[in-house]
Amino acid sequence: MEGHIVITGATGIIGTELALRLISAGRKVVVFARNTQAAAAKIPGAAGYVRWDSDMASGDWVAALDGAYALIHLAGKPLLEGGRWTEEHKAACYDSRIKGTRALVTAMAGLSKKPEVFVSSSAIGYYGAFERCEDTGDLDESAPAGSDFLAKICHDWEVEAKPAEKLGVRVVLLRTGIVLSTRSGMLQKMMAPFNYFVGGPVGTGKQCISWIHLDDEIAVILQALDNPAWRGPVNAVAPKPVTMSGFASELGAVMGRPSLFAVPKFVVQLIMGEGAEYAVKGQKVVPGFLQKQGFRFAWPQLDSALGDLVANGK
Repeated sequence: MEGHIVITGATGIIGTELALRLISAGRKVVVFARNTQAAAAKIPGAAGYVRWDSDMASGDWVAALDGAYALIHLAGKPLLEGGRWTEEHKAACYDSRIKGTRALVTAMAGLSKKPEVFVSSSAIGYYGAFERCEDTGDLDESAPAGSDFLAKICHDWEVEAKPAEKLGVRVVLLRTGIVLSTRSGMLQKMMAPFNYFVGGPVGTGKQCISWIHLDDEIAVILQALDNPAWRGPVNAVAPKPVTMSGFASELGAVMGRPSLFAVPKFVVQLIMGEGAEYAVKGQKVVPGFLQKQGFRFAWPQLDSALGDLVANGK
């Protein structure tokens, strides 16, 4: 097989939507997954389903990379899911990203025909976490890395991906913000209390939410695949960050519910432990690269983005 697109993390909300859209467009997709049977059930129509996880330094999956047009690497243990943070959880989150990316780049070095493009996931946690929107100016791709745990993960994650450039592979480092979907992530979690008229912001409400509609996230990745001008870090966020209070108010308005009941930080700490420090902070990130490239957001405004997602169950 040649000219196919390999996707890791394809069973997550972004990966699944991306894979299905590529398949519907007639592209050959090969899914790398821990459970190939589950992946086949979730993503029908792929050209192949190959056993892979971040601990596999070698295996049959290496041959499936040979001749691929692109590798889209989205896999990584969820950071803010699974209850309280422990040192074991933090190590697993770190290792799943660092070891998995390292294994993929090492494998590419030995291929007879390497991918033309490597889209490697990262996140806006790269810039650090801040308690209030006004704590920083607008953070574009030129802003330095932060110094906290999430920033270290993102920084080191990108460090592992960059050597693919020396192999002649175009590398795009996708610094994704909070992807909005009613089926997963922050939006799904916040909608539940609003349904019972007890919704509101998390923490002080002053932290910045740099968000992106799921459709625009997919559009960014699709352009990164085929536009040779795209390389290096790309902030995948909508143009206008909002405060958590503003986000909760917009969500309440879309759902026809009041935004009255804030979730205090100490409650988040009881549930998540150290992870609460990141759940109640944020980043004021702007899509500098996307704007320079003239990328057109389908959903640049939060109210219409939320309206579409809630109305259509996306």
